[in-house]
Amino acid sequence: MMSGLEAVLAEASSPSWMRRVRAGRDLASFADVPEAADVLVGLLDVEDTAVTRQTAETLARVGTVAAMKLIALAVAEAGANQADWLQTGVHDALVGPDGVPDIAAACGQLARDPEEAVRRGATEILAWTNDTRR
Repeated sequence: MMSGLEAVLAEASSPSWMRRVRAGRDLASFADVPEAADVLVGLLDVEDTAVTRQTAETLARVGTVAAMKLIALAVAEAGANQADWLQTGVHDALVGPDGVPDIAAACGQLARDPEEAVRRGATEILAWTNDTRR
């Protein structure tokens, strides 16, 4: 029998975009678990914009350094269209009714990460948070 985490990891590769969105939401709180992080990075980098947007939003709502690092990596590697959907997901979290943890603080930490792609992506997300505050 599969554990709950294993079942969600398996659902992330479903042909159904709705199941992949649900998997992204369910996995976001496990961003610091390597197996979940690998799957979340894949969900942020898919052709299905709903999956990208919803996964980014949920990770931003979690707001931990581990969660924001995954978005930063995706942003650093994203083309223009994918970056737009990542930005939309982060924006949705920032303006949502529930509020979110301090994304800027997490990205500030990531701006000093040893990995250049993480620093670049975190800097871009910081710019998005500044745009939202205006």
